[in-house]
Amino acid sequence: MSSYNELIKNFERIRNYMREFYVYGFKSRNDYDKKSARSYDDERRRLESWLGDYMRFERTRDGKNMFISIDSRVTVHNPLYRAFKAKSFTDRDITIHFIIFDILYDSTVKMTLPELLDTIDNEYLCDFPEPMVFDESTVRKKLKEYVEEGIICTEKEGRTVLYYRAPDNVKISGDAVQFFSEIAPCGVIGSFILDKLSEPQENFSFKHHYINVALDSDVLATIFDAMSKKSYITVTNLGRKSGEPKSVKLVPLRVFCSVQNGRQHLLAYEPGFRMIKSYRVDYLSDVKLDEVCENFDKYRALMNESEACMWGINNRKDIEKLDKVEFTVFFDKNEEYIVGRLMREKRCGKVEQIDENHCRFTVETFNCNELVPWIRTFICRITDIQFSDPFVDKRFKKDLKKMYRMYGIEGGAEE
Repeated sequence: MSSYNELIKNFERIRNYMREFYVYGFKSRNDYDKKSARSYDDERRRLESWLGDYMRFERTRDGKNMFISIDSRVTVHNPLYRAFKAKSFTDRDITIHFIIFDILYDSTVKMTLPELLDTIDNEYLCDFPEPMVFDESTVRKKLKEYVEEGIICTEKEGRTVLYYRAPDNVKISGDAVQFFSEIAPCGVIGSFILDKLSEPQENFSFKHHYINVALDSDVLATIFDAMSKKSYITVTNLGRKSGEPKSVKLVPLRVFCSVQNGRQHLLAYEPGFRMIKSYRVDYLSDVKLDEVCENFDKYRALMNESEACMWGINNRKDIEKLDKVEFTVFFDKNEEYIVGRLMREKRCGKVEQIDENHCRFTVETFNCNELVPWIRTFICRITDIQFSDPFVDKRFKKDLKKMYRMYGIEGGAEE
């Protein structure tokens, strides 16, 4: 039986446990029945070693419920990034890594592969009683990997290839890195950069700090890579209704991030349905690059055309059949900021000022139901509203009546 190890080889192994502990946090040990109790104990111990200051528990009649408690309003640096810094490695990998970069300590030091091999054997390994042995193939593969990553460069002199460390002449703004490491997709990259800076950067706090999206960084990195290469991806998608994982082949086109809840959606063309569909990124796993998609530009153009009628993430093949929403908003003098907010948040809609105290918002979109939460934020200012979808119109007014009854307001919502 393998012993417990704090480090992990595959992030996907810990990702679901972290989400369960942070987003939900009401399950006991017995509720985690997809894997063995031993697996649960190992993953919990790992989380406690990385996030000990944020781990909490609550005793219930069903057992001890473990959860992650983070106050995102006062958290300057996302603590979930710590999990990405616990990747396992072999003794050989870490040894050859530091030897290579110790030899190539500066961009002015240039060596051929045979010269590197001689230096490794004669200056680094010769004093050990039982030294590791690195053959030419191993060192060549490691150098090729670093060249592809951009941290080692090559230079040719005739038929000879010289290797040297990439020049480190990039000027980094610590404030910019700290800001985007907390709000941008794949912000964990910024967290790694901040670890290298001599002075801690703690100049920002965030009102809307969606910490849990850090768990999707690995998935998003592969998706963005596929977009840049115009490639298909094969991904495992957890069905929303069935709860069963299913492998699908997609052409990734856009990633949408909600400003209301931080949730991220992938908009992708699915060949099986011959249409663009949306997928919750936190439901995706095991993303793998596939072959280049010859029709990528065509699907991206279709995506751009659809965006003109998208309020959220819903779209349809037929852009001729759209839902229409129209409402009028009242604002008093010195409340021009209401108009400013409408203009700022209108997306694919239009704002027209009717008089000095009223303006009208109009939009034609694929799914008018997506607007309802946003419309509710103007509820005390709306003087009239119409939905082309009778179901949405009826439900919206029904909800208003319930609210009026709840607060004892006479009159209710007029039909």
